Amino acid sequence: MSEDRRIHEHPVLPVDAGETVTFYWNGQPLTGKKGEALSSALIAADVSAFGRNAHDHAPQGIFCANGQCSKCLVIADGKPVKSCMTPLAAGMKVNAADDLPELPAADKAPAPGKVPELATEVLIIGAGPAGLSAAVELGRLGVATLLIDDKHEPGGKLVLQTHKFFGSVEDSQAGTRGIRIGRKLAEAVAADPHVTVWPDSTVLYVYSDRKVGILRDGKYILVSPKVILNAAGAREKSLVFPGNHLIGVYGAGAFQTLVNRDLVRPSSRLFIVGGGNVGLIAGYHAIQAGITVVGLAEALPECGGYKVHADKLKRLGVPIYTAHTVLSANGSERVESVTIAKVDERFRPLPGTEQTFACDTLLVAVGLDPIAEFTAQALAAGLPVFAAGDAAEIAEASSAMFNGRIAGLNVARALGAASGEVPASWKAKAELLKSHPGKVEPQVFPEGEEGVMPVIHCLQEIPCNPCSTICPTNSIQLENDPLLGLPRYKGRCIGCAKCVLICPGLAITLVDYRRDKENPIVTLPYEMSHVPLAVGSKVKAVDIDGNPLGEFEVAALQQNRENLTRLVRLRVPRALAKRVVAFRLQDTAATEPLPASTTAAAPDENRAMACLCERVSAEEVRRLIRSGVTDINQIKAVTRAGMGACGGKSCDTLIRSVFRQEGIDPGRITPGTKRPLFVEVPLGTLAGTGSESQGE
Repeated sequence: MSEDRRIHEHPVLPVDAGETVTFYWNGQPLTGKKGEALSSALIAADVSAFGRNAHDHAPQGIFCANGQCSKCLVIADGKPVKSCMTPLAAGMKVNAADDLPELPAADKAPAPGKVPELATEVLIIGAGPAGLSAAVELGRLGVATLLIDDKHEPGGKLVLQTHKFFGSVEDSQAGTRGIRIGRKLAEAVAADPHVTVWPDSTVLYVYSDRKVGILRDGKYILVSPKVILNAAGAREKSLVFPGNHLIGVYGAGAFQTLVNRDLVRPSSRLFIVGGGNVGLIAGYHAIQAGITVVGLAEALPECGGYKVHADKLKRLGVPIYTAHTVLSANGSERVESVTIAKVDERFRPLPGTEQTFACDTLLVAVGLDPIAEFTAQALAAGLPVFAAGDAAEIAEASSAMFNGRIAGLNVARALGAASGEVPASWKAKAELLKSHPGKVEPQVFPEGEEGVMPVIHCLQEIPCNPCSTICPTNSIQLENDPLLGLPRYKGRCIGCAKCVLICPGLAITLVDYRRDKENPIVTLPYEMSHVPLAVGSKVKAVDIDGNPLGEFEVAALQQNRENLTRLVRLRVPRALAKRVVAFRLQDTAATEPLPASTTAAAPDENRAMACLCERVSAEEVRRLIRSGVTDINQIKAVTRAGMGACGGKSCDTLIRSVFRQEGIDPGRITPGTKRPLFVEVPLGTLAGTGSESQGE
C-alpha cells in the first residue's frame, strides 16, 4: 500500500482534486475523495485484495464495478457492502471481508413499517444512452416519466467514454465525446418538468400485482407504472480459463470506470482479451491514462470491432494477436503474467504456439449479455413493457441513443400520448446505426501534390458521417450511402483541419504542400498527454498498420480547447507524407513476450472457475455434463454453482461456455431458475423497517 494510483494528468478529462477525507482500512488510515466509490479509493491507495473467499480463502478484488458480482465485498462500519456501489465518507472504518461480522443480538424483530407507494405513467429502468434518449422523447410529448438508475449520476456507460462517437451527427451527436453527450442528455432530462430522475436507485423486482419494488437510498418503495421501459443495459461476459479468479482479472467496464470516471490507474501493464469495440476502445483509454498495453488477443481471424479502432492501437505500438486465445492467467494471488496461444478453425489451441507476457492486469472484453430479466418479469405480470439499448439488443451507444428515442415514441403511442406510426426514416436510420462493420477496401491516396488536402485512412464501411458533415467546402463526401459510405476527398480543401479534429477514428490527416513541396507539413490528431511533445523534437511516424516510416520533426503544435484534440504538425519528406497517420508511443521492448522457457501453465491452485462466488471449478461442471446432466439447476444443486452472492449473474455464462466446449447443443440445456430479486437486500428493508435496522 505504497504506490499512488491516482491519475494526475489526462488529455481529455479534468483532474479535480476534490475533497480529501481520511478513512481506515483494517485500522490503517488512508485518504480518498469524499463520495467516490469505496473500491476506487482503496485501489487508488494501492489496495487490491478486498477480502478472502470463504470457501478456499483465496483473495478477491474488483471485477465488474457495476454492483452485479460480489468480488468487491468489504465490511464498512460493521456492515457487508459492495465497495463499488458504496460512496466513501470521512472516518469510514473499512475491513477486509475475510469473515462476515456477527449478527447483533435482537430480543425482538423490529416492527414493520409502511412501504411508500406511488404511481407514474412510465417507469424507465436505466439512465444510460437509451434510457435518457427515451426520457427526452417522452418529456417532449408531455408523458409523466420516472427515470431511475443505480449510479449517483445519469449517463450509464457514456460517463466512461472519452473518445468521440461514431454514427450520425444529426441523430447521435457523432464526433462528440461520449462524456459530453451523456452530460447533454442528462441536462435535457433534468430541465423537463415531466421527467423525474432517481439516482442511487435499484429495481429489485416487477411483481405479479404490477408493482415494481425499488431500493432508493436504502429505503424500499413500490411504484405502479402503466408502462415499463427496460433500458438497464447489459452485464459483461467472462471466460473459463485457469486463473480467471485472480486479482487483476477485470471486466472492461470496471477498468473504464476506474480510469475514466474515477481517474484511478489500477494497472501498469495491461493485456486485453477480446477484439470487439469494447476491448479496442478500452486499450486506447488505458494508453491515455499512461498504462502500457502489452497486447490484445482475439480468437477470430480478424477483430470484430471497427478497423479504425484496431488501427489506432497498432499505430501506438500495441500488438494485436488475431486467431489467439488466452490459455491462463498466471500468479499466486494476483495476475503476474498471461499465456496465450494460436487457435485452429475450431478455436482449439495449437500446441507449441504458446507465448507468455508479463502483466499485472488481464482485461476481459468478450461480449455482453442483455439485462433482460425486468422485461421477462413485466411480461409475466401482464404489464406493458418495452426494451431499448443493450437490454434489447447489444449494439453501439450511438445506436442505443437513437433506438431509445424510438422506444420513447412507442411507449407514448401505447399510452395514447402520440399517434401514427414511427416514421419509416427513423426505422431505416436505426438499422443503419447498428450495422456491423463492412468490408475493408484498399487505401486510395488523393492525386496531386499541390496546395493542401486531407488524406483519409478510413477503409471500412461503418455508420459514421462527421467528416462529410463538418467540411465547409463539401470536399469530403461519402460514397454510395450518406451514413455507411466510405469517405472520399472530392473538392477544394482550405486547410481548416476540422475533419482531422472531428474524426472519431483519428483516421484523417492533412498534407500541406503550400510552403515546401519537398518536405510538406502533415497534420495529425493527438489525444495523449503522458508523452509530452515539443516543437523541434522528433517522433517515430508510422503508416496505417503501424509500420515505421522514420523519425520526423515536430514543426508546430496546436491545442483545440473545444474538441480537446491536439494537432501535431510534422515536417515529412514528400514521398512519405501521404502515408503518415500517427506516431508510435510504446517501445517494442515493452510488449515483447517473455523468453520461451518461462511459458508454462498456471499453478494447480489456479484452476478454471465456473462459479467465482462458490469456487466451483469448470472441471466439476464438466464431469457432470459428461455424466449426462444438461440442466443448470441440477448443476446448481450438486455443486452450489449459482448460489453465491452475485445471484448467478456471472456463472451462467461460464457454465454455458463449458457446455459449448463439450459440444452440447444449446437447445438441450435447461436454463437455471433466476433469483427473485435483482440484487441482495436485507429482509427488513422489504418490510419497511427503515434504514437504521437494515444491517440487522
